[in-house]
Order: sequence, then C-alpha cells, then structure tokens
Amino acid sequence: MDLEERERRAKICAEEHGGLLCYVEAFYVQSIIYSASRCLDALTRYDTLKEDENTSADVLVSLVQEAVGHSAALSRYFWPSPQGSKKRPNLAVLKEERGKTLRQAFLLDENSPLFSRDLRNAWEHFDERLDDYFLENEAGYFFPGPILDTHQLADDPVGHVFKLLDVKEECLVLLGRKYFFSPIRVAVQEVFELAVNSQSRGLRIQRR
Repeated sequence: MDLEERERRAKICAEEHGGLLCYVEAFYVQSIIYSASRCLDALTRYDTLKEDENTSADVLVSLVQEAVGHSAALSRYFWPSPQGSKKRPNLAVLKEERGKTLRQAFLLDENSPLFSRDLRNAWEHFDERLDDYFLENEAGYFFPGPILDTHQLADDPVGHVFKLLDVKEECLVLLGRKYFFSPIRVAVQEVFELAVNSQSRGLRIQRR
C-alpha cells in the first residue's frame, strides 16, 4: 500500500472513528495489557528482591528501569509521539485522535503519572544528560556506580550521584535528580485492571 492510500484511510479513521476502529479495539487493549503487566511484573520482582540483603543495587535499579521502560510504552498508547507528522499528516492526526479516544476510555488526563515523560526521558537520554552533567560539575565526590541509600544523600552539594535507589521511599536518583516511581505503579495498576475488565465488556468509547 502506498503512502497516499494509507493517508486516505488514516483520514477516514481519524475523522469518522476517533482514530480507533471498533473491530481493532481488542488489539489495542491486548497491547495495553501486555505493557502494563510487564511493568507490574518487574515491580513485583523488585518487591521480592529488595527484601534480600544479598541483592545488589545493579539488580534493583535494572528492575526499576525495566518497569519504567514498559510504563513508557504504555504511556505512548494514550499520548503518542508526534514524530513523523510532517511527512504523514493524516497518520499523525490519527495517532492524536486514537490517544484521545483511549484516554477517554481509560479515564486519563494530564494529571496521570503516565503523562509525565521525565523519568522515561532521563533513562532514554542518559548519555546526553551525562555530557551536560560533567560540563556543569567539575569538583566534589563522584559516585559512578548504582548505590542503595536514602535519596537525601543526593542533597549534598559536593556529592554527585549517578544512580541511587531509595528502596524505602521508592525514589530513583539519576544524575542528582530525584524521581519517585510509586505513583507510576499505582497508575499502571489502574490501567491494567480497566483493560482486563474491558476484555469482557468492551471499551466505553463515545463514537462520533
């Protein structure tokens, strides 16, 4: 199928069906369940391993990172990336409309922790932020490896923490910046439960 035909179909889907055709709802719901369940699974493993004193900081941080990655994938169903909008304008509009439709069905707005891209971007652009970090910080005590401690350690003006995990407060510190991830867990759990329930009753979508 060429781009012109794809754009024609995208225009119809966006304008007449809210970016989501009825017969494909189940595919989106299943994809949402997958991303949400993988996030929750990573956090469940995290909950188990954090109780073991032999579990390393590397393992716990990696599980949080895994959970964040899946929550980011989940977020994009509701707030799609705007990339590619110039060459494929109708497909871009379709994504926007689909996001609106799914947000409506799952009762989400910009107050949801899933809307925030801060923690996801901190991981995805870690190398770039590392460049900036070293340009701004030239002296002090540097901690290059992941550590387990209170997030208050990052408040020390002469201490430079790359990756710190506060297990008690569920706070991840990346390059000195704090990210509390417990709200993400709650939001993902809510979406997961709604998605599972919708498999039997269908999404509550107001069609045009």
